[in-house]
Amino acid sequence: MQDASTLFDLSGKVILVTGATRGIGLACAELLASQGATLIISSRKQDACDAVAAQLTTDVSSNSKGNKAIGMACHLGEIDQIQQLWKDIEERFGQIDVVLNNGATNPHFGPIYDTDLAAFQKTCDVNIRGYFYMCSLASKLMAKNGGGSIINVASVNGVIPGLYQGIYSITKAAVISMTKAFAKECSGMKVRVNAILPGATDTKFASALIQNEAILQSLLTHVPMNRVAKPSEMAGTVLYLASEASSYTTGACINVDGGYLTV
Repeated sequence: MQDASTLFDLSGKVILVTGATRGIGLACAELLASQGATLIISSRKQDACDAVAAQLTTDVSSNSKGNKAIGMACHLGEIDQIQQLWKDIEERFGQIDVVLNNGATNPHFGPIYDTDLAAFQKTCDVNIRGYFYMCSLASKLMAKNGGGSIINVASVNGVIPGLYQGIYSITKAAVISMTKAFAKECSGMKVRVNAILPGATDTKFASALIQNEAILQSLLTHVPMNRVAKPSEMAGTVLYLASEASSYTTGACINVDGGYLTV
């Protein structure tokens, strides 16, 4: 029988979080660090990564489970940067136990038929190709060390396309399918692959929705809980998927949406 007091303990684990300097990524990194993990904080800018890493290291220093955090910048739309990131991780740590693929982009907010080629390409490069190669390289390194957990941040938009978020929604549908494909093929390597599907969350990334009162009120009519989420409300599900509590969970796409997809 598992001990509830240690079920979510991440001591000794090395965890990479992308898009970790704000919003959902930052909230998840804070909770994961509090459970004893060593955090690799990643986003496009090194100074932002270093600032969060320093704060997390300070925050957990008085916690008996506390460990350290370091910053490693990476642009998920650039394959060479992804490859360098994984080379650096293997050289520095020799392992990776959990990866939270959270970094994403959505440069076009407007009618889908007005999506220009540059916005289309950028969204696909980061949200599909970037996630794919992060999953691929993570699973290979995890397999060398007995397994691990990959957690992809998809979206409810991957199930029900969001208004004026056409190409973004398409890429998030791809992330859901990608999660299931990797889960099926990586189980034999003891690598679990799951996703969370956040609903509307109060982040800078979602500000075009949250700060437009007409759009927000229209959206909330479809949310039984009648409010948007706080970034921290995504972190508990991520902790579950990162920990031994989810040891028999793979290929799952968990809605964290206030009931949006049940309507």
